[in-house]
Amino acid sequence: MENLKGMIDISSKPPMKRVAVASGEVILNETSLDHIRNGTNPKGDVLENAKLAAILAVKKTPELVFMCHPIQISSVKVEFEIEEDRVRATVTVTTIDKTGVEIEAIAGVMNALLAILDVSKRFEKADDGNYPTTQIQNIKVLSKSKTPI
Repeated sequence: MENLKGMIDISSKPPMKRVAVASGEVILNETSLDHIRNGTNPKGDVLENAKLAAILAVKKTPELVFMCHPIQISSVKVEFEIEEDRVRATVTVTTIDKTGVEIEAIAGVMNALLAILDVSKRFEKADDGNYPTTQIQNIKVLSKSKTPI
């Protein structure tokens, strides 16, 4: 454990407006997607649930990723696109602080997709109890920026 250095010291960095955008997708079958499109999932509004899950994950990121600095989140925007065989989530996080928000944006995307999968799993499960076609994939940072305030 000699190489463990700890958190990076950001005390000398000036606060800046920082924005990060991340996205990812969950592959689902037609039944799951129909329930999402029609608002008929027995567990409620799938995308509203996923939006709240994304926001919570953004706010809790320093508790989940132990080297992340706790920062003031100024805003979280969560968007969904329902495509032919998937739901794409895009999360935009803004802060005025000394370090970036790309990890928070990724955490938001991951938790949104996990929430979608969780409330859709009853329709995704095969007879053997597995999920042969369901996938969470392509999670990535689309952009990040910082501008002096």
